[in-house]
Parts: sequence; C-alpha cells; structure tokens
Amino acid sequence: MTPELVDSPFLRACRRQPVPHTPVWFMRQAGRSLPEYRAVRGTVPMLTACATPDLIVEITMQPVRRYGVDAAIFFSDIVVPLRAIGIDLDIVPGVGPVVAEPIRDAEGIARLRPIEPGDVSYVTEAVRALTAELGATPLIGFAGAPFTLASYLIEGGPSKNHDHTKAMMYGRPDLWHALMERLTGITVGFLRVQADAGASAVQLFDSWVGAVAPDDYREFVMPYTTRIFEGLADLGIPRIHFGVGTGELLGLLGEAGADVVGVDWRVPLDEAARRVGPGRALQGNLDPATLLAPWEVVEHRAADVLRRGAKAEGHVFNLGHGVLPSTDPDQLARLTDFVHETSAR
Repeated sequence: MTPELVDSPFLRACRRQPVPHTPVWFMRQAGRSLPEYRAVRGTVPMLTACATPDLIVEITMQPVRRYGVDAAIFFSDIVVPLRAIGIDLDIVPGVGPVVAEPIRDAEGIARLRPIEPGDVSYVTEAVRALTAELGATPLIGFAGAPFTLASYLIEGGPSKNHDHTKAMMYGRPDLWHALMERLTGITVGFLRVQADAGASAVQLFDSWVGAVAPDDYREFVMPYTTRIFEGLADLGIPRIHFGVGTGELLGLLGEAGADVVGVDWRVPLDEAARRVGPGRALQGNLDPATLLAPWEVVEHRAADVLRRGAKAEGHVFNLGHGVLPSTDPDQLARLTDFVHETSAR
C-alpha cells in the first residue's frame, strides 16, 4: 500500500485519525442510477457481469469518475462466492437471488465446500486492475455475512419474515451451526481473495440480520461474525460491518470485532456512537430516499448527519442503505461536494 493510499481520508477516518474532510462513498454507488452503468450492462445478466473482469473494472470506476468519492466499492454481489462453489442460483430481475434447491438438511449443507482463489480468479484479476487504476483512492472489497447468505439458501430467495431460516435456527440448532460454520469459512476466503489482490478495506454486509433479536444475535450469529473479523485481523486493513434495521444490535455489531460500524438511517449517528461505544468509527447514514427530494432538503439533512457524525471517533459519510435506482446522479455529485466542502471548514 502506497503512502498516499495509507494517508487517504477514507482510511484515516476508518482508523479514527484526523482527516482533512469527512470522506464519503455510497453503497450501491455503482449501479442502476447511472446511465453509463445501464449502457455497459445492457442485456448482460448480473452474475455474468460479476464474473467478467473488464466489466467489473468499468462499473466500479464509473462513480469514482463521476462523483469524486473517497473510496470505490468492488462491483459484485453477495451470492457470487456461492455460485463460484457450484450452488445452483441466479439473480432474477425484479426478484433477487433465487436458489434452485433450498438448503434445509445436512445433505444440502454438505454441498457447501470451501472456496479457493481459483474459483474466483476473475475477482483477483479485476481487483489488481482496479487498484492500479485507482492509485491513491482505496478499494473496498465486500462479502455477504453468513446470516444473510443462510437466509437466501434456506428460503430459496428473498423473504419477508425469514420463516424457514428462523425455524432452523430455533428448531434445528445443530443444522444451523453447521451451515453457519461452512458459510463463515466461505466468507473469510472470499474476503481474503480481495484483500490479497489489493483491496485496502473490506465490508461485511448482513442485510437481513435486523430480523434477529439481540439475544438470538449473540447466540446464533455473533460467534461467526467475530470469527470472520478475527480471520481478517492479520491483514491490517479496516473491517466494516453493516446491516439494515440493526438499531437494537449496534453495540453487538461493534462488539463482534468491526473497526467501523455502518448505521442505517433509523438511528441518529450521535445516538449510534453512544450505542456502539468507544474504539469504533461509524459509517452512514443519510436516508437514501432523501435524494429524491429537492436539494434544499438534501443539504439540510446531510448537514445534520455531519453534525451528529462529529460525535463519533471517526466518521465516513454514506447513505443508510444503497442508492435507489431512481436517484438523480447529479444529486449524488452535489452531495459529495457538499460533504467535502462543509466538513473541511
């Protein structure tokens, strides 16, 4: 890692060090809100795009060029490592990941073999090309967390109530823990491939974990999250943890071992700092729907996020979830400039 990269505002904020301005990037900044993304993707299926190095590089770079954000996020999907080890799944437009044969027994769990770097050679190739092109701009690698992956595998696709998932977790804890063990190893392996190729931070997405009560998180989820962060500790790069609807879990998300805790829009950052406690930076947390409002509203709410974020030991400005497809890219460009200019005063 070059000195310029090490000293980037994003990595400094993650390490809770002084910054020249609050760094900003946006979850799903590379995606459907960008006309250049739609032009490049065309009719290419999502998982094909995620396995094509040239497309990965181009799509990852698009928001960096357009917005001047302080970090790039690797273009991929949380189910990529599952597909890479042979799980029959696809991303269905308008639906999301759909698994052909849901995993609900020991035989299904046995199909989840460890991931090897050769399974995702396209990831290594793309990360190396990206880090060369990004220079002093950090690249964030990412993966889905075991609970969210387990939910897709057990339910067979997106689920509102996670019925089958919770039925296994509560009623067949032996199967649940066996499944989480396998997914933990796959997740660590996938993140290490990205870090070994040059990613300078990693983010663990646990999109659905907000469906779990704190006591259940501590028993059924946290041991595996902790193991993932411990499995990456020797890399010496920031580890970010983000989940949706996790206001009641924020303290546990930090306790699990993340260096940076992502916060969705439901909890103000000053309160989030209190819940997470010392020794962690925060990331977030403007409501993505705010960007659909007039600029005056965006400006007012972004200033409030910055004010509250100043209570944290380190703050990376972001949305409280991903960019909505109907977002005007000019709003994001203007927001990036506003965060930089306002926080540099």
